[in-house]
Amino acid sequence: MRIYTYSEARQNLSELLSLAENEEVVIQRRDGKTFTVNFKQNEVKSPFDVSGINTKATTKNILDAVEESRKL
Repeated sequence: MRIYTYSEARQNLSELLSLAENEEVVIQRRDGKTFTVNFKQNEVKSPFDVSGINTKATTKNILDAVEESRKL
């Protein structure tokens, strides 16, 4: 575990974030409050991965709406 003062953390933010990938990093304020910096792994998700919804619309309703929207 590494402990940084607020000023040190500001000056060495890039290094601090790199260290946080492998170990716990603590930032301590002058008033004694402490904060930890944790590494969070990105979840690989498709932007098209959305949950479905239930609706009473039929395929015909949808096709009619699309056809109507194309009439300009």
